[in-house]
Order: sequence, then structure tokens, then C-alpha cells
Amino acid sequence: MKFARVVAVAGGLFLVVLGIWALIDPRSFYEQLATFPPYNRHFMHDVGAFQVGLGVTLLIALVWADALGVALAGVGVGAALHAVSHWVDRDLGGRSSDPYTLSILAIAFLVAAGMRHRSQGGPSNSA
Repeated sequence: MKFARVVAVAGGLFLVVLGIWALIDPRSFYEQLATFPPYNRHFMHDVGAFQVGLGVTLLIALVWADALGVALAGVGVGAALHAVSHWVDRDLGGRSSDPYTLSILAIAFLVAAGMRHRSQGGPSNSA
């Protein structure tokens, strides 16, 4: 296995695990790792969403050779989790339209990724 692939696997898994931790238990993530006061649950949720998105992007790139498709899929996962964080934290502030707007954006990225993948014949990346 090439060095870049090893780094992509290790880094992708690391980012996904950290992101899931921040999403599921934001207080623990803050207290153990992200000790930059003040604590803000929504900010920790957003951190988790984008960490998962970055990690998933690395992992998808290992099997999908289409750069635009990889970018759309990875950003779509991050955007979808970001939308979820706005639904969960809607009582903490922000605009009332944010959950809807962010959900539409996430759906657009994911639909575009799926369409791109289908139109490319689902290319794999064996390099």
C-alpha cells in the first residue's frame, strides 16, 4: 500500500471518529480535547459535522477516482451533518430558516454526487 493511501485511511478514520465523538458527546469532546472557552454545544456539533465530512472525503477518495464526485460526496456528508446539528440545536439561536436552508444545500450536494457517480459508471480508484 502506498504511503498516501495509508495516510488517507488513517487520517480519514481518525477524523471520522473525532467528528462522531464531537457530535454524540460534545461536552466530553470539549473537556478532553477542545478546551477553548467558552463551551458552546452547537459549535462542537459543527466541528464534528465538518470533521466527519473531511474524513469521509478521504475515505471516498480511496475508492472513487472522480475528483468532483469525491468532493461533492464528502461535502454533502459534512453539509448533511451540519444541517442535523442545526435541527438539533435550533433552540440555541441562529435563524429559524437555517435548518431548512442547510438541509436543501446538503440534499443538493448529495444528489449531485449520486448523479455524478452514476453518470461516471461508478468508477473505482485502484491506484
